Amino acid sequence: MRKNTKLTVSAAALGALALGLTACGTASDPAARADSGAKADESKALVVAASPTPHADILNYVRDNLAKKAGLSLEVKEFTDYVLPNTATESGQVDANFFQHKPYLDDFNKKNNTHIVPVVNVHLEPLGLYSKKVKDLKELTSGQTVAVPNDTTNEGRALKLLADNGLITLKDGAGTDAKLSDIKDSKGLKFKEIEAATLPRALNDVDAAVINGNYAIEADLKPATDALALEKAEGNPYANFLAVKQGNEKDARVQKLAQLLNSPEVKKFIADKYAGSVVPAFGAVK
Repeated sequence: MRKNTKLTVSAAALGALALGLTACGTASDPAARADSGAKADESKALVVAASPTPHADILNYVRDNLAKKAGLSLEVKEFTDYVLPNTATESGQVDANFFQHKPYLDDFNKKNNTHIVPVVNVHLEPLGLYSKKVKDLKELTSGQTVAVPNDTTNEGRALKLLADNGLITLKDGAGTDAKLSDIKDSKGLKFKEIEAATLPRALNDVDAAVINGNYAIEADLKPATDALALEKAEGNPYANFLAVKQGNEKDARVQKLAQLLNSPEVKKFIADKYAGSVVPAFGAVK
């Protein structure tokens, strides 16, 4: 039986679930969380929240091909945004999540007083610039509009991609949290901030858009061939990883999943399925 549930959870429903879990004794302090993680029932399914592509695809491969032999029961729940997987992990609705990179998580924890921590890197999804109206970077000229993700870290990442390719100039010192006000020279381009998940649909309304790799793939875009510009993998800080609530890192089920996600079988699966649009990035997050 396939244990794979696709969810778009309302905030009210999530809040009710979180309240119920708290009433049942969900740990709220780090010491209690660590104790609950250490004593987790290994026979119980590990529930992991994930973006549909490629995260859930990778987890489903692990569940269907590797988990049983490793003695791991794995349940995958798909979420279609970048907020609920972390709040669901924090509340205990799910045991772990797999959808984000470190700059995003650091910003999320700071803004939401959550306690999510990385366990192990799995892959990198290169951010790319796409267009249905131009076929070359040189065709993007003054007066045209480029859409970028509206969340803090991915907007900074998008602006760096544009700067690295000569489309804009950023002010000195602008880092991963760069925003539109940090653009020193826009070269006449206009910018539109849009939620990351909806950027592929915005391609018809703008001249170009910077799109996260997972959303590009879901929209049948091929980053390796369709992007006008694509992030380089070498030295990239945006590897996506398995994450848990602080204190649950040593849960035996989490450790089993971490090992499987970094296995040669998963590396081959990523290489075969995504042909360079998703790149393995094995190794612990520092």
